[in-house]
Amino acid sequence: MANVWVFVDQFKGEALPVSWEVLGAARKLAGSGKVSALVFGQGVEAIAQQAIQYGADEVLLGEDASLADYRPEPYAALISQLAAEAKPDVLLFPTSTRGRELAAMAGVDLDAGVLVDVIEVALDGDTLSATRPIYAGKLLSKVETSTKPALATLRVRAFGKPELDEGRSGEVKKVSPAMADGDAPTKVVEYAAAEGSVSLGDAAIIVSGGRGTSNNPDLQPPADITDEKEQEIWRAQQGFKLIGELAEVLGAAVGASRAAVDAGYVPYSHQVGQTGKVVAPDLYIASGISGAIQHLAGMRTSKVIVAINKDPDAPIFKLARFGVVGDLYKIVPALTAAFKERLNK
Repeated sequence: MANVWVFVDQFKGEALPVSWEVLGAARKLAGSGKVSALVFGQGVEAIAQQAIQYGADEVLLGEDASLADYRPEPYAALISQLAAEAKPDVLLFPTSTRGRELAAMAGVDLDAGVLVDVIEVALDGDTLSATRPIYAGKLLSKVETSTKPALATLRVRAFGKPELDEGRSGEVKKVSPAMADGDAPTKVVEYAAAEGSVSLGDAAIIVSGGRGTSNNPDLQPPADITDEKEQEIWRAQQGFKLIGELAEVLGAAVGASRAAVDAGYVPYSHQVGQTGKVVAPDLYIASGISGAIQHLAGMRTSKVIVAINKDPDAPIFKLARFGVVGDLYKIVPALTAAFKERLNK
């Protein structure tokens, strides 16, 4: 029996699905104890109700103009103030960009231990223990903290999403900001829309491309592209168009290896790997990706991995359940056509 808090990560009035996964984990962790959801923003009353329907007993609702746009300072200040006053046993965050940032800042403010990117979590008395991958996911490490509160960030798609219970009821308590709007050292100037309609972190299917997307000598760049590097990038962009078409048919997100990003083929927002997004989709299709350790660390927990590569000795094949040795420029369009027929698209 424990008092467990969950930070619900949301953007523009839409909660990240991983927030509900964390809430489900909190419900199991608390047992017959109490689960409280922290919902901050403006116009987020609907998210507060969703949190109750997904398992929260109460919602601490920070509804204020100063919290309308995510900024780490006012968000962290409010989390730390509330936790210092109420002293929950455990405080959980999604392993999202915002979740990781807030967990670190709250850990400093509360002088509390933080367990990061965990895939299993348990509470034994006053000790929170967890399992997290290390060494590019090749080993699992058991870690624990006995601070109060104990903080942890939970990996995306590592915990099941609970069922929505529309008949559930709970209490919504409004809380006041801990920092005045003018005291925050940062401000949001504007938002820029990212490419792609499916988030990598939440995607059930990901189609990724690597340096192999540029390896098609039969493609002739336009006459005005004479620089060799620009010709390489142009060829790679044609390869990523094929990957994008397959992703669109499957309702998937488009990913990329670090090598492809560093070469300028696609923006960093698509990078999968230790220095990019760590993902765990149901299906991961790697096209023209050799399988560097850095990339494997970011996708090795995918349920099914399909590799397409010309090199039969590419390291990616050791991890893949299904491997196709061949030219992605031939294989990917064939897959797209086959899925279109099978899915009637």
